[in-house]
Amino acid sequence: MAFDGIVVANLVRDLNDKIVSGRISKIAQPEKDELILTIKGNRENIRLLISANASLPLLYFTETNKPGPLTAPNFCMLLRKHISGGRIVSVTQPGLERVVRIEVEHLDEMGDLRRKFLIVELMGKHSNIIFCDDRNLILDSIKHISAQVSSVREVLPGREYFIPHAGEKKDPLTITEEAFKELIKGTPQILSKALYLDLTGLSPVAAAQICHLASLDGDISAKELSDAELTHLYHAFSWVMDDVRQGKFTPNIVYQKEKPAEFASIPLTMYEGGDYRSVSFPSISALLEQYYAEKNAVSRIHQKSTDLRKILSNSLERSYKKRDLQQKQLKDTEKREKYRIYGELLNTYGYNIPEGEKSFSCTNYYDNTEVTIPLDPTLSARENAVRYFEKYNKQKRTFEATTDQLMQTQAEIEHLESISTFLDIARKEEDLAQIKEELTEYGYIKRHFSGGKKQKKIISRPFHYLSSDGFHIYVGKNNYQNEELTFKLASGNDWWFHAKGIPGSHVIVKSEGRELPDRVFEEAGALAAYYSKGRNQDKVEIDYIQRKNLKKVPGAAPGFVVYHTNYSLVASPGIPVGELE
Repeated sequence: MAFDGIVVANLVRDLNDKIVSGRISKIAQPEKDELILTIKGNRENIRLLISANASLPLLYFTETNKPGPLTAPNFCMLLRKHISGGRIVSVTQPGLERVVRIEVEHLDEMGDLRRKFLIVELMGKHSNIIFCDDRNLILDSIKHISAQVSSVREVLPGREYFIPHAGEKKDPLTITEEAFKELIKGTPQILSKALYLDLTGLSPVAAAQICHLASLDGDISAKELSDAELTHLYHAFSWVMDDVRQGKFTPNIVYQKEKPAEFASIPLTMYEGGDYRSVSFPSISALLEQYYAEKNAVSRIHQKSTDLRKILSNSLERSYKKRDLQQKQLKDTEKREKYRIYGELLNTYGYNIPEGEKSFSCTNYYDNTEVTIPLDPTLSARENAVRYFEKYNKQKRTFEATTDQLMQTQAEIEHLESISTFLDIARKEEDLAQIKEELTEYGYIKRHFSGGKKQKKIISRPFHYLSSDGFHIYVGKNNYQNEELTFKLASGNDWWFHAKGIPGSHVIVKSEGRELPDRVFEEAGALAAYYSKGRNQDKVEIDYIQRKNLKKVPGAAPGFVVYHTNYSLVASPGIPVGELE
């Protein structure tokens, strides 16, 4: 995450464009460290969310309204008293600090015009929202910081407000080329670290991007740079700072496969290619709202799937142990044919074996080899033959029973591994609910009695994509959806794709009576690879076949099919097409 001074500068520009001259109509404090200001301006109501959460400080425009508590907290009441109805005069950022100063003009109790400042500090665990008067004195703050908590700065009513001293950090917007070179050359840090430790407002991501623009390795020692490399680095740094000064921002999220990895207000060209793709946004607020919504969704889904993952893990572990035991039992039956042959040879040649012999050698008439048969000297040759036949029959029965059991165990493992793969694919709570329903149906989770109440039907829809050539592609999110897509949605001439030999989604391409271009096969193959257990591999082999050549496995779990003739291709996992709702 790169919530740095550059992103704050982007926010300040957007705030100036949208809320300056607007009036604050509502102030709410839905959380102990969060405000929502409703601002009237240009014939529209704009909601501004401000959060001083230690782990997730935020500032962006939002369409979502959160209900506040019945009794407003003291900080909220103070703001309502002073600046409710006030006009926003300006929004500024000191240097490239992660600080936003919102200046509000209002009338006091005497009807005189006054100005107050709402200062938002977006500094990680030190984040705060501070309310000051025109003399720079703190009236109150959403978090009180006493001398016992911080020896650097008290944030309490009556104290003078100042920005915490940033050590020896320099302002990147005003630093000269000579000072920049001297600063970087004099640091003991690696290059990327030198940039964000010695310059205000730069994040590790921004520093790495500047190194990338300069074609320099960010992990080399800053002291090792030549004068020419320092000049090149300064020019790359200046290009970025010039864009910040001129308000030329490019809000974008970098996705690694489907997950949001980073965001920034400058292009992150260092992530181009491979598993990464960049998506641009019209504003930094739109970016932040989507980024944190997706991050929260991923986090929430992961938390909610924890119990299911534990059940799956335990069930798989039991099945693996059962399979190991059954394979060992099968291995123990490998001598059964030898015992049958021993019995037959003793019946054939045993008439001339003297009593009390411990072994007998003869020719095996099946392969003309010489064999030596161990004997129990207390038994006759016939009795020894009977003993060997009994051993053979016992091991034969064990082999047949264990083979059936092993096939069932392997099918159970494949079923559980497929569910595990679909847990990784799940995006929404409905997806998890359908997976839980499958685990319940197959006895891995106990079904609770609902008291006769009708269960609410779970609606989880498959992924729906449109190929570059206009063909509709559907991807199952679980075994139920695989079954539905393949045997109900797909018609005979539609095409079916699946990762070869590993759990994954059924991918259906609706042909609609047309011949599919090669590009559609490649795109469907990439989706089948991505929505499979091999999604982290460079290449995955994909089987594809027309739906009419598929058959359901009798008695198998949903989504399991058999086919005898198919085509194959090798695909790189990815999502090369646009998703439809």
